[in-house]
Amino acid sequence: MRPDAAARTEPRRRSLKVGGVTPFTATDYPGQLAAAVFVQGCPWRCGYCHNPHLQERTPHSPVPWEDVLALLERRVGLIDAVVFSGGEPTMDPSLPEAIREARALGFKIGLHTGGTHPQRLTEVLPMLDWVGLDIKAGFADYARITKVAGSGAPALASLQAVLASGIDYECRSTAHAALLPEHEIKKMARALADMKVRSYALQAFRSQGCEDQALNAATQPDYPGAALIEDVAALFPVFTLRRH
Repeated sequence: MRPDAAARTEPRRRSLKVGGVTPFTATDYPGQLAAAVFVQGCPWRCGYCHNPHLQERTPHSPVPWEDVLALLERRVGLIDAVVFSGGEPTMDPSLPEAIREARALGFKIGLHTGGTHPQRLTEVLPMLDWVGLDIKAGFADYARITKVAGSGAPALASLQAVLASGIDYECRSTAHAALLPEHEIKKMARALADMKVRSYALQAFRSQGCEDQALNAATQPDYPGAALIEDVAALFPVFTLRRH
């Protein structure tokens, strides 16, 4: 067989579908200077998503993974970590190999996930140093946020996997009065505390990147209130409030 014919018959190696890269960030991995790799695709349709352009998986990756690796090679010694974000990075079957290649460069590895694919999350957990896990609502109420029936089950399984792994993590929830009233935040926070979640963050809704005009119009600048924040903070050894 001619060499060029052999090359044509070899299966093409799948690569991570990257929708964008931030070469330097001090906010995506607590305490570390990092590069953030934004992976295409998410099965959920949360109204407050600030990267809605990454929800669809296109036939061709806007940023070839090989270019991302070349960038990361140039960042060795300048940053501490690589964070895989999205979209939803665990949706991509090439995530494990991408993590291995980034780790081989000497970086710590962080992951932002909503918990859509607990099996793949469990597969990559041993390769991670830190996980930021979104908790959308009480697990029985996820569909109201994600617009996908049954989405609370994989999210719960993902949380259980993270807690069992012993990895450093942060659970965090986006607070918008129209989606998470204060009584629901209290109930959700107590349930997480009962599961022995130690690190929790409340993130005030921000309109930047959000395409849901109804949510943007209903924004309450001082939500959640001080009393709620005090109650929730008392439930966790580590609590963070983020107002953008």
